[in-house]
Amino acid sequence: MPGLKALHIITGLGVGGAEQQLRLLLRHLPVDCDVVTLTNPGPVAEGLTADGVRVVHLGMSGNRDLSALPRLVRLIRNGGYDLVHTHLYRACVYGRIAARLAGVRAVVATEHSLGGTQLEGRALTAGVRALYLASEQLGRATVAVSPTVAARLKGWGVPEPRIEVVPNGIDVARFRFDPAVREHTRRRLGLPEGAYVVGGIGRLTAGKRFGLLIDALAQLPRDYWLLLVGSGPEESALRHAAQRAGVSGRVLFTGERPYEPDDPRDLDLPSLTSAMDVLASPSSEESFGLAVVEGLAAGLPVLYASCPAVEDLPSRLAAGAHRVRGGADAFARALAETRAPTGAGRSRPTDRRPPAAARHYCITRTAARLMDVYTATVTCSSPSRPSPLGVTP
Repeated sequence: MPGLKALHIITGLGVGGAEQQLRLLLRHLPVDCDVVTLTNPGPVAEGLTADGVRVVHLGMSGNRDLSALPRLVRLIRNGGYDLVHTHLYRACVYGRIAARLAGVRAVVATEHSLGGTQLEGRALTAGVRALYLASEQLGRATVAVSPTVAARLKGWGVPEPRIEVVPNGIDVARFRFDPAVREHTRRRLGLPEGAYVVGGIGRLTAGKRFGLLIDALAQLPRDYWLLLVGSGPEESALRHAAQRAGVSGRVLFTGERPYEPDDPRDLDLPSLTSAMDVLASPSSEESFGLAVVEGLAAGLPVLYASCPAVEDLPSRLAAGAHRVRGGADAFARALAETRAPTGAGRSRPTDRRPPAAARHYCITRTAARLMDVYTATVTCSSPSRPSPLGVTP
């Protein structure tokens, strides 16, 4: 829609899957977009600004900082936005209410992280569910990042006509395997010649179960290494677990890594996937499984416990992805079976072609599908329609 102006509201802009997904998406949406972050501007905010996107930090102090609501209403009203798009739980609750109070009825929300038992790491209590459903009625459409999440939303009570499936997308070209980048990155990391590198990508939280990979590493030969890309509250516990297991010298923590670093001397996520030999995702509950798709785009064999992005596709499209059922022992066996018989020779690939699943989740396809949702939402939004829950502009 030519001339459409949209505001994206997100809880924070640290380096995370939803946050980096937003930055990537805005590069491909043919829409004039601004961004509001409720808290934590973080590195992704800097990246968006570098891309030419206007970013406003609302300075919200916590979940119950109600003073943020009138500030957000004024910002939306003064911005003259045609559509508001919210991301992540807190932003969805406050953003939907603020948009309606500001008179914007074309409201879309993307549900990035709805699991079977938790939402963005918080338990799905009756209170969380009630607030989510109450605010959901204030929007026009809720975007699920996978059919699995769509089914969960429907099971919660979100009307099926309001649910739109728009999968996450990746920049497939950026993850294309490069042997030269691989060798350079492995030298930068100090990996020994012939090391077989198991990669793990994601927030270092209990739900990601990266401790299983540390326990699996302890069962494998000494030329296996573990490369964990991400940060989070479990980092200290994982470091101690590696020490207890006697493998701390073979576990590397890189911290958060963006798709594109501000400093070209820094290592980015695609270069780290080039350095890996296999990607392992032991998380037992995912809403999409972005790290798995990124691994596939890098041509890596992938072992996962849960990944709707793969499970929702015909198996022939995701060759190289294998589900692992069980704990550390099962992952250790799977990692040993995945490795080529030649051992160290497997650590010197010259070509890794991504399967069709990676191209299926190309960001340009995602942007096009989201534009369809925007067009339908703006077209059907009418100022004369009564507002749910008694909220009026």
